[in-house]
Formats: sequence, structure tokens, C-alpha cells
Amino acid sequence: MGVVYLASLLVSLGCMLLLDRRFRLFFWRDALSASVVTVVGLAFFLVWDVAGIAGGIFFRGEGAIATGIVLAPELPIEEPVFLVFLVVCTMILYTGAVRVLGALRRRRRVERPS
Repeated sequence: MGVVYLASLLVSLGCMLLLDRRFRLFFWRDALSASVVTVVGLAFFLVWDVAGIAGGIFFRGEGAIATGIVLAPELPIEEPVFLVFLVVCTMILYTGAVRVLGALRRRRRVERPS
């Protein structure tokens, strides 16, 4: 049971990447830019987490579904995986929304010529 959370995060990340591949939204649109955004986002959130841990705000909860492996005090191995998922999910949602809203805007222009 100790890997359920980590496995769920990895499966969810895999599903987001399948959506990305299908619609070419993030990594399959520009792999270099997507990699930079993902690494910068991960670094930002890890610094945020470390600051929260140092300030006594963030704590690692014990759970049967977590591996129990920690990278640093109060920083479980699942945290960076979750943060990568968060960044990738956010960027896929953002680029997908931009595409859908752009298509709706173009459709309205065609329906109502000036």
C-alpha cells in the first residue's frame, strides 16, 4: 500500500501527457520551452516548500498510501512528483484554454462579419 499515492501521481501525469500528445498543447508543441517551464516551475515550488518547512508551516503527514521515503526533513519523495504534475497540468489546461477560446473568437468573427 505504500506506493499508492506515488503511483497515482505518475499515472495521472502520464494521462496528462497523453492529452498533451493528442492535442499538441505543451511538450508536443515545443519540447524545449515546455522543459524549461517545467524545471523553473518545479524549482519555484520546491523553494516555496523548503521555505514553508523552514518556517514551520509545512509538515509531512503520515499515511499508509505514501512510501515514507523523504528527500529532506518533511519533504517526501512524492512532493516533487506532485509539483511536476501541478506544473504540467496547469500548462496543459492553460494552452488548451487558449486554443479553445481562440477558436471560439474566430468562429464568432466568421458568423458576424463586420
